[in-house]
Amino acid sequence: MGDDLGFDVFSRQCPSRGTLEHVTGRWGSLTMGALYEERLRFNQLRRRVDGVSEKMLSQTLHALERDGLVHREAQPTNPPRVDYELTQLGRAVTEQLLGLIRLVEDRMPDVLEARQRYDAGCEEAGDRAAVR
Repeated sequence: MGDDLGFDVFSRQCPSRGTLEHVTGRWGSLTMGALYEERLRFNQLRRRVDGVSEKMLSQTLHALERDGLVHREAQPTNPPRVDYELTQLGRAVTEQLLGLIRLVEDRMPDVLEARQRYDAGCEEAGDRAAVR
């Protein structure tokens, strides 16, 4: 990562690699996608991102907040209320991420077909190995 080249995610020392991991990891991408729709409280977000544990969601939100992608706002109420929303940077990143999510969803019939072909090939290879 030279000063004249800027950031290079392919370099292990580049700080952009960590941000890319936060954004593209399972919980990061789902959390950002959910927050793109609306500002949410922690438990609302946890329900929206089905399957995420409280601990993982908390860690994910902290990482995204540190990267400047998510804004956390604590309301001085009793009990305390905390809302999460995407920052301007977070919205820009999530727009790109949603394009990828939509592409994957749209192409799932192709993926499922490929999986069936692959699994059938593995079964045939296993049958051939068992005969030997």
